[in-house]
Amino acid sequence: MNSGLCLASQADFRSRWNLPLPRCVQEVIDALVMQPITYVPMQQSLPVTDRILIVDDEPDILALASYHMSAAGYQPITALSGTEAIEKAKPGGIALIILDLMLPDMSGFDVMTALRSEPSCSNSAFLMLTALREDSDRIKGLSLGADDYLTKPFNPDELVLRVAAILRRARAPRIPTEADTIGPIVVDRPGHRVSVRGMDVGLTPTEYRLLLLMVDSRGLAQRREHLLQAVWGAEPDMQTRTVDVHIQRLRTKLGAAGRMIETVRGYGYRLSPENAPTA
Repeated sequence: MNSGLCLASQADFRSRWNLPLPRCVQEVIDALVMQPITYVPMQQSLPVTDRILIVDDEPDILALASYHMSAAGYQPITALSGTEAIEKAKPGGIALIILDLMLPDMSGFDVMTALRSEPSCSNSAFLMLTALREDSDRIKGLSLGADDYLTKPFNPDELVLRVAAILRRARAPRIPTEADTIGPIVVDRPGHRVSVRGMDVGLTPTEYRLLLLMVDSRGLAQRREHLLQAVWGAEPDMQTRTVDVHIQRLRTKLGAAGRMIETVRGYGYRLSPENAPTA
């Protein structure tokens, strides 16, 4: 075995993350991942950048995810319960939250709803990591504002890639322009704000990107597959139903102005300024 590889023993995990690891590293790997862990050479270690909050009631999953987030250059923070997660996220500064849905004190859905209402977490992205595989759970999470969904058992390399993709989309450079006005909707691109009749509308990063795309292509029908690729990057396991869920959530937040987003049956959606409410 190459001595240059960064191999973590049980003691390394305990001392580094202050978390119990009840099984040996190989047993954890066998139980939780579908492929072997890719270890990062010491000479390629990355500087600490974004803070990632990992919420799960299983210490071995926290240890595994934390190790890979750190190896990829992120600063992991862990929480074993929903209450602890809210306490650690409220001060702000969390770029992304990896959230299990089945927590001992409250559901991950409740945690996400609580944090979405916190101004300090308004720009935080959410990746749901859970053993729940039902479509209804996926749809509910996405409708509440989750940016992605990954089921257990998971490949830690895929987890790292999904985190990077979410953060990359959220920080895609935008060219500042004058505010766009479509009916009662005003999109202030330099200010990264959306308002309807002068009232601010709180959108998640994904909802904001989706609205911008619809605004830029106003009057033109957009295929679901195109929206999926442009807004979500056409990630693995993503379905066109994801687009439908976010469009419905966007319509709801826009109120009466939401009816300007038309459904084009069997194709996708179109933003039609002529459907703007008159009152």
